[in-house]
Amino acid sequence: MSGSADATQLLANVRSGDRQATDQLLSMVYGELRALAGQLLRHERPDHTLEATALVHEAYLKLVGQTGVEWQDRAHFFAIAAQAIRRILVDHARGHRRDKRGGGRAKLSLDEGLVASYEQAADLVALDDALAQLGERNPQQARIVEIRFFAGLTIEETAAVLGVSTSTVERDWRYARAWLYRALTTND
Repeated sequence: MSGSADATQLLANVRSGDRQATDQLLSMVYGELRALAGQLLRHERPDHTLEATALVHEAYLKLVGQTGVEWQDRAHFFAIAAQAIRRILVDHARGHRRDKRGGGRAKLSLDEGLVASYEQAADLVALDDALAQLGERNPQQARIVEIRFFAGLTIEETAAVLGVSTSTVERDWRYARAWLYRALTTND
């Protein structure tokens, strides 16, 4: 992104209904959103029908269509984008499972930051369910996973979005990864 200050100003202009700012923001964040969507979709099943471009456009429309969001900066935008992307992917996976009447579960390989090995794979719906359970126990830890995994933000960016220290994010990230690993591997 060409600059946090530029993004922050554009986000403020989008919030006030400036259509030109909406277009400028899309061109500014599109590459990052597209790369993130591509990374997430690479781990999906081979016959997945949702493409990265469609995911980006759907997520972006949800983001700029929100009213009442006080966009703070680039990191905050991507944290909210993580929620939108997660919802779209999970809704798509649930729809696919409904269409298959329970068969053909959608797989999403988790990066090594979330589980101990690249070879571990978790069903996206199971991940969403586990994140919801974690959120009931510790909303901040669930939010950290969502921001880091679905938006790809760094520890520092996540700390800034949540208004906590980087050591808090690191500690909660470690705990949440271990908790999710247990939840995802014991529910099989």
